[in-house]
Amino acid sequence: MGTPEFAVPSLQTLVEAGQKVVAVITAPDKPKGRGQKLAMSPVKEYAVSQDIPVLQPTNLKNPEFIEELRSYEADLQVVVAFRMLPEVVWSMPTEGTFNLHASLLPQYRGAAPINWAIINGEKETGATTFMLKHEIDTGSIMYQIKEPIHPEDNVGTVYERLMHNGAQLVLKTVEKISEGNYDLQPQDESTELKHAPKIFKETCEIHWDKTTEEIHNLVRGLSPYPAAWTTLQDKTMKVYQTEIVEEEVPTGTFKTDGKNYLYFGTADGTLSILDLQLQGKKRMKITDFLRGYKFN
Repeated sequence: MGTPEFAVPSLQTLVEAGQKVVAVITAPDKPKGRGQKLAMSPVKEYAVSQDIPVLQPTNLKNPEFIEELRSYEADLQVVVAFRMLPEVVWSMPTEGTFNLHASLLPQYRGAAPINWAIINGEKETGATTFMLKHEIDTGSIMYQIKEPIHPEDNVGTVYERLMHNGAQLVLKTVEKISEGNYDLQPQDESTELKHAPKIFKETCEIHWDKTTEEIHNLVRGLSPYPAAWTTLQDKTMKVYQTEIVEEEVPTGTFKTDGKNYLYFGTADGTLSILDLQLQGKKRMKITDFLRGYKFN
C-alpha cells in the first residue's frame, strides 16, 4: 500500500527479491499538468509494468473494496507512504500489517518526519518498520536504520537516501516475518517526543527575527519542496539555499550589490540567499537572478 515515488523502491525491491506481491493498493488517478489528464501514481505505474493487480479505493471502508481485498488472501500487508487504514483493513492478514516510517520512532511521528528533523537541526534521522495499531505511528517497532544528516543536506537529499535504504529495511522485515524470526519492541515514550505535523504554507514563511541557524535549517528542511518563502519588494520569493555569512545587516532588511550577493539580516547574524524563485519567474542561482532584476 503506497502512492508516491518514496514507496516505489520498497515495492520494486520486494518484487525483485522474489516476494509474491499479490496486489497493490494506491490512490485513485488524479488530473495532472496543463491538460489535466488523469495520471497514475508512481506506485501504480510500477505495479502495472509488473502486471500486479491494482486496487484504487476512494473509501477504505467500502464493503466492495473490503471483499476484493480479502479475496487476495494476503499473509501480510506492507504500508509505505499511504493514508490511515481502518482496523478492518490493517487487521485482515494473518501476519498483520507493518508500516515504514521515515524517522527513528517514537521521535517525529506524523506526516512530515524528514522535514521536521532537518528544520529542528537534527544531526541524525532514520527509518523504522513497525506493526500498525489504532493510534497513528505508535505500534511496536520491528527494525530501525540510522541515517546521518550532513550540514549540506536538504530534505531532497535525505529523502532520496531514506527512500532506497528504507526499501532494504522493508525487505529485511518481510523476510524476518516469513521466517517467524523477529521481536517486537514497544516504543519508548519516556523521553520528550518531537512531532512531525503536516507542513502548511504558513509553516514555510521565513521570520527574520529568528536566529540565523533556525532560518538556515528551515530553508534546508523545506528544499526543494514545498520551499521556504519570504517577500522581496512586495513579491513572494521562494528560497531554496542559504549560507551563513559574516556581514552586518539589520534584522529583517536586505543588502545587495546588485551583482553577486543578496544578504538578509536575522536576529543574530546574516544569511546569503544562493538559490531562489521570485513570483512569476523560474528558479535560479543568485548571480543569474541579480543580472536581470532591478531593485526599486
